[in-house]
Amino acid sequence: MYKYLDAIKGPEDLKKLTVEELKVLAYEVRLFLIDTVSRTGGHLASNLGVVELTIALHYVFDSPVDHIIWDVSHQAYVHKILTGRQAGFETLRQLGGMSGFVKRAESEHDKFDTGHSSTSISAGVGVSLARDLKGEEFDVVAVIGDGAMTGGMAFEAMNHLGHSNTNMKIILNDNEMSISKNVGGLSRALNKLRTTQGYYSIKGKTKVKLSKFPSVGEPLVRLISKAKGGLKYFLVNQGQFFEDLGLTYIGPVDGHDLGALIDHLMMVKKAKDPVLLHVVTQKGKGYGFSEQHPYLYHGVGQFNPQKPIVEKTKTDYSQLFGDTLVDIGEKYDHVVAISAAMIDGTGLTGFCKRFPNRIFDVGIAEQHAVTMAAGLMTQGIKPFVAIYSTFLQRAYDQVLHDVCIQNLPVVFCIDRAGIVGNDGETHHGLYDISYLSAIPNMMLLSPKDGEELEYMMRYAVDYNEGPIAIRYPRGNVEHLSSGPITDLLPEMIHAGEKIALVATGKMVGIALEAAKKFEAAFGERITVVNIRKIKPLDTKEIKALIQNHKIIITLEDHSIIGGLGDQIGSLLLNESAQRTIYKMGFGDAFVEQGNVEDIFSAHSLDADGVFEKIRAVNNA
Repeated sequence: MYKYLDAIKGPEDLKKLTVEELKVLAYEVRLFLIDTVSRTGGHLASNLGVVELTIALHYVFDSPVDHIIWDVSHQAYVHKILTGRQAGFETLRQLGGMSGFVKRAESEHDKFDTGHSSTSISAGVGVSLARDLKGEEFDVVAVIGDGAMTGGMAFEAMNHLGHSNTNMKIILNDNEMSISKNVGGLSRALNKLRTTQGYYSIKGKTKVKLSKFPSVGEPLVRLISKAKGGLKYFLVNQGQFFEDLGLTYIGPVDGHDLGALIDHLMMVKKAKDPVLLHVVTQKGKGYGFSEQHPYLYHGVGQFNPQKPIVEKTKTDYSQLFGDTLVDIGEKYDHVVAISAAMIDGTGLTGFCKRFPNRIFDVGIAEQHAVTMAAGLMTQGIKPFVAIYSTFLQRAYDQVLHDVCIQNLPVVFCIDRAGIVGNDGETHHGLYDISYLSAIPNMMLLSPKDGEELEYMMRYAVDYNEGPIAIRYPRGNVEHLSSGPITDLLPEMIHAGEKIALVATGKMVGIALEAAKKFEAAFGERITVVNIRKIKPLDTKEIKALIQNHKIIITLEDHSIIGGLGDQIGSLLLNESAQRTIYKMGFGDAFVEQGNVEDIFSAHSLDADGVFEKIRAVNNA
């Protein structure tokens, strides 16, 4: 079907092609990506943007001997194609199929597992230092996007890399900037000069010799550095910053010009000290719909490649959160929103448009976001911090140290709590109940539907006794409430006698469906209790609701360890009544990728699985 792509079984096959043939290969790779991702879903725009860059990397470097480490790695589809995994795209991100991220267990060409941002340089420094200690020789290349560069961890790593002076390459994939017109042949010539060993030798020896004469040499060193900096700012557009960290800066380079990329990567390969190559790319390159709307094509489900993707019409929890916060913002001018590079993803687009001066996007810097929220709250400004559950993990110390110890009423809006689906173990939000319940002063809420989410947000505005976290799932809003909500106490939404299902969040709807199914099959009613407030538990009310039941089954879209089930079990531990408690949730293992429905079914947490559990314990 493809003239060149079908012949690529590994990176070594690329080296047999001319630059002109590689350009045709790039075209074929884009066609393949659009075709396969349209059928499976996945990350599209970011991968279309790195086609030439990935081809050039594998053309110049020798994977798997050379280590290519991808930051986040959602843009590594082309890498997978070129390393013999073309056939795997039929099962991309499906249960039991090929991951949408790099996995060391999947291929010898995948050198570091990742799904979160800003980790690649740190990992690369570790690999490089290990190589040096073992006396081995190979190149280490970290590919990081300009978005991931906003994460503090990337700066920490670059600071150490410059200090360590180990041989490592960084490719800065910049898909937000245009290429400066004053960069061209002169810049390429300068870059080539600066990657020769003669440049490093002269640079080092001159500084050492001049520094031996403090009264004359040191001022000269400062003058030369200042002059060099001024020239570099003119020639390479802010490259001095990286130089000051101890990295040799090269670029910017057109990330879609294969010839230029290969030339510059050849220069980079020759460098023996830390070097950063600045590459400018365009998200969605080569596919018109994606070029025009890269956000819509960032992470896609199945779509018709002949037609543009239309924005969703059904309201999901993120959108409901955003709409509710706009309404709250209209009434309370001390309310602000904070996002960590996820304004659209967390539903804050409307708030951003309505209150542009009251929303703060800090970039991929969750730690800063949380501590900044604490600072705002000390001045009477009420922050709603919207962060995905999996990313809030990165700011655990700040939640504990900067918010909870000071007992500041910051509101954490935890999007994507529970199973999120095809992104897999790096993105499931299965640990927030555990890690937040352990912290004093924290209140943790979990709505069963949209009405409860709205109530909890409005409750949080006026709550000033301490921090509140509200966890809610990915997906369309459910509507299970039968009337107005007036409190956060646990509620019995279906009355039975012998068996009680004690559920929270998304699992309430599943519990209710399973209970009704059991009643229809066997004529026996099952109690369903909705736990709205996970911490602190309303112990008196919970005991009253389940006091006459012999069997308690807890259900949560979360890890069993440290979750709701553990807390209910502890609550009932010293009860004199003879009860049997069963905990349903996710076990002590990372949960695989797949469609949400497939994952719930595989772990017996869908309505059918809960039904079977009820039947089994009822007959025990």
